Amino acid sequence: MGKIVKVSGPLIVADGMGESKMFDVVRVGKQRLIGEIIELRGELASIEVYEETSGIGPGDEVFDTGEPLSVELAPGLIESIYDGIQRPLDKLRDKGGDRISRGVEAAPLDHDKKWDFVPVSKPGEKVVAGDELGYVMENELVKHKILLPVGLDGTVKEIYKGKFTIVEPVAVIETAKGDVKVPMLRKAAVRKGRPYREKLAPFSPMITGQRVIDTFFPIARGGVAAVPGPFGSGKTVVQHQLAKWADADIIVYVGCGERGNEMTDVLNEFPELTDPKTGEPLMKRTVLIANTSDMPVAAREASIYTGITIAEYFRDMGYNVAIMADSTSRWAEALREMSGRLEEMPGEEGYPAYLSARLAEFYERAGIVKVLGSHDVTGSVTAIGAVSPPGGDLSEPVSQATLRIVKVFWGLSASLAYKRHFPAIDWLQSYSLYADRLSAWFDQNIGEEWNKMCSDAMRILQEEAELNEIVRLVGMDALGGKDRITMDTAKSIREDYLHQNAFHETDTYTSTSKQMKMLGLILDFDRLARQALQKNVDAEDIIALPIKEKIGRSKYIPEDRAESFNMISEEMERQFAELIG
Repeated sequence: MGKIVKVSGPLIVADGMGESKMFDVVRVGKQRLIGEIIELRGELASIEVYEETSGIGPGDEVFDTGEPLSVELAPGLIESIYDGIQRPLDKLRDKGGDRISRGVEAAPLDHDKKWDFVPVSKPGEKVVAGDELGYVMENELVKHKILLPVGLDGTVKEIYKGKFTIVEPVAVIETAKGDVKVPMLRKAAVRKGRPYREKLAPFSPMITGQRVIDTFFPIARGGVAAVPGPFGSGKTVVQHQLAKWADADIIVYVGCGERGNEMTDVLNEFPELTDPKTGEPLMKRTVLIANTSDMPVAAREASIYTGITIAEYFRDMGYNVAIMADSTSRWAEALREMSGRLEEMPGEEGYPAYLSARLAEFYERAGIVKVLGSHDVTGSVTAIGAVSPPGGDLSEPVSQATLRIVKVFWGLSASLAYKRHFPAIDWLQSYSLYADRLSAWFDQNIGEEWNKMCSDAMRILQEEAELNEIVRLVGMDALGGKDRITMDTAKSIREDYLHQNAFHETDTYTSTSKQMKMLGLILDFDRLARQALQKNVDAEDIIALPIKEKIGRSKYIPEDRAESFNMISEEMERQFAELIG
């Protein structure tokens, strides 16, 4: 037990803490506020308090729990809504009303609810850490596997079937040191990555249903991506779209320091949205962590680690997990505030010198891995972080540190957002370093023409950018026929293909097969237009063909009406034949 000697906002300094360890969780004052030791100097401990510290003063007592900041992992996680240190917000509201009271404690998971445990292992079977003992059907979508804890190997002596709470033993493992009772509940320190057997190179994409991403800047399953952009450019909507439609088994959404109304949108939308694969509400495979801008700033730092630890837990079951962090800039601002109060030497723009290292620690916990256990099982965590640079300045430290780490950069453009072009991902600035690695997968699973179509479309958009300089100087009329067709095709790619309405029932999600058909129509028109030019057809007559409207509206064709694309293609061939005569 120690005594407080200094209070500076969310940072307190306590004396008499010589036996404590770094990152121990402590309880502060009479209200037993939760905090974490972030610096030790002799008997003095600097403590980051995750709650409002008003009323705390010198002389108040500090109690060291001796344990690191940890999360509870067991059935009951799915559909839960937590704050940054895994306190369930619904239970906090029941205890203290709509505003979170200080010092309120609530178990992250229900320790009294009974779950129907179905054993998979059998008595006498040898098991190692990571092997599946059994499972609980958490809901219609999630089969929650109960794995043997890390550091425990032996033989199954007893295993039970029936209804149990998460703290009751479901198996007894015979080890060299004696029998060990194993409940469903696990605890994991959030600042340390969960172990695995081997990390693999990414080999397949995470399909998002967002055309600009899947076509030009795909992200690999187990990859890392950043979505930087200025205020109002649509970062949060992009994150929401990815959380809704990406082909991940589990979604962990971390609202870190963003406005409360954005988390409210998530909470209102997700239960009403239907999972396209199962027809069930999307919330049934989602965990939400809400640490909004009006919550204690110090807890933002913990919220990112809480989210990635929960994601790793489901990864260890063999699931493909996607974690959305919105936004890492707010998390970095919390780091900066605590660094300043610790009186550390500031780096660029006041951020701590270890900013890049902390960002790398977070993103490197993503990846596709062979999980622990005697069976060959892979799981993945795909991390997508929003970055909110002040004024949209990508040269600021958080953006630059992030870009040095991630492999996919979806740069949002204020000019596109002002033109109401969403998603406002700038196709001339963004990039994906996974594109070459994933090209073989697209060839085998989408179509052999896919990669060529994508490169042709990008070439046309780049040519348009060059021609725009000429058009600004001398006008569109100065362009030749080929350049007019290039400009028209680029406009079609931009407006009919890349522009996607997140709030339209059909356009919000596009499968890869539909993407290929849509892009194929645009490029076929471009090909036929150039053939017509060679036969002395005027470019204006080509651009005025009525089929252009149907190509533009093809984005609204439902997924189950693929024959409509063939009809449009046949009509396009007929109109060009009539035009050429």
